[in-house]
Amino acid sequence: MKFNGLGLCKELRDGIESLGFKEPTPIQQEVIPFMLENRADLVALAQTGTGKTGAFGLPLLEKIDPENRNTQALILCPTRELCIQIAYDLQSYAKKMDATRILALYGGTDIRPQLDGLDQGAQLIVATPGRLLDLLGTRKAKLNAVERLVLDEADEMLNMGFERELNEILDAVPKKPSACSSRPRCRNACSA
Repeated sequence: MKFNGLGLCKELRDGIESLGFKEPTPIQQEVIPFMLENRADLVALAQTGTGKTGAFGLPLLEKIDPENRNTQALILCPTRELCIQIAYDLQSYAKKMDATRILALYGGTDIRPQLDGLDQGAQLIVATPGRLLDLLGTRKAKLNAVERLVLDEADEMLNMGFERELNEILDAVPKKPSACSSRPRCRNACSA
């Protein structure tokens, strides 16, 4: 199977191809079509290096409405390093999607560039729980338009003691998807 058989728009397929990827990994073959066609919860387990970021990130990018500057998708992860890596990977996949903004929010660094990024609008946020909760408290981060949420390494976040933070963040995310969430989001024609 090739990426063009998974229901991803041309902009994403071009971004993937420019990175040298020809065929999806097994987890990507299973997860991408499921996430594009369903609004159900999904638990996907795979070893490091098997393409999990692409498996959850590509469908999130596919569903982004580039005309809407609100945060539509949120990925939570346990560490700054993982947050930076996921954001970098997603920015690489989306490099042909000019109007899509991805923002990494994590602690241990100057918060001002992250605040500026929130002011500019980011349709997809990758964040560590502590930093996101801080930004929710200042009302800079707004999750009222989030339609999709990924907990990457959820077990690790719980092991690190982030249960309270995760619950507070989940409380800030809408419980019902919006009425328009099932339509294709790419500016160009999608094959979804």
